[in-house]
This record gives sequence, C-alpha cells and structure tokens, in this order.
Amino acid sequence: MVDFGKVITAMVTPFKEDGSVNYDVAEKLAAYLADNGTDTFVVCGTTGESPSMTWDEEYQLFQVVLQAVSGKAQVIAGCGSNSTKEAIAATQKAAKIGVHGSLQVVPYYNKPPQAGIYCHMKAIAEAAPELPLLLYNIPGRTGQTLQPETVARLAEVENIVGS
Repeated sequence: MVDFGKVITAMVTPFKEDGSVNYDVAEKLAAYLADNGTDTFVVCGTTGESPSMTWDEEYQLFQVVLQAVSGKAQVIAGCGSNSTKEAIAATQKAAKIGVHGSLQVVPYYNKPPQAGIYCHMKAIAEAAPELPLLLYNIPGRTGQTLQPETVARLAEVENIVGS
C-alpha cells in the first residue's frame, strides 16, 4: 500500500528573469510548503512547467526538492513523455536519485488508441518496478482521454497505484 499522505501539492517551478530555473527559490518554497502541511510534492508536472524545461533541469530540481523536504515529505517526479523510451529513461533516472513516485502523462501529440496508452504505461511501470506510478489524464493538453477501462487494466500492474 502506497501512502502519499493527505496533501499532495503540484509545485510550481520558479524561474529567473533569464528563463533559467531558480533552484534557490525552489528549495525555499519546497521547505516552506513541507513545514506547512504538504505531505507529497509533484515536481515537474505541467503546473511545474515541465514542457519548458530540459531533462537535466528537471533532475536537478528533483534533487533540490528531495533535499529540501528530506524526512518531511515525499516527491513524485513528473517523468512522462510521448516517447515510451524517453519516459522509461527519465523514470529510471528519477528512481535512482530517490524520488518516491512518478507521474506519467498520457502520450501527447501522438494520440495513441487506448491499447497504445496501455502498452506505453505498462512498459514504463515494468521498467521501474520499485517505483509507484500515478497516471496523469489531462485530455486538454494531450488530445487523448485515458478511458476508465484502460485505467482498470492498468490497475492490475502492481506499481501503478493511482490516477
């Protein structure tokens, strides 16, 4: 049983005026939120501006937030991609740095059928079996809806723990 607590916060990513990630402010924000009731952070979801960041920036942000909230809160890393291979690599790398879970978005732009979404999510889960995964259904951004029947099939995969 995975317990991400009662308050999961989709954390914004602060940027500097030059467009680079402001890791100092991110660290302070994460610590403040953890001290004020956040049990788990979603880092680099769409609220966290993941589409405008590089993978290297995201991994550094995962590490900064992990350190800032160590022992106080958990971190769910947004590692989704429309490329299955890229999502697998990102998820495996995030798992190695110690995140507590991963958020996986329905593949965007490609508009796969439900069978394709199932295969995509299952492949990611199987590639990082130690990491709990949350499915992220945001049809307005992906152009595709994760159907309840597909979620039910994916719920049979041991480390897919929610959506």
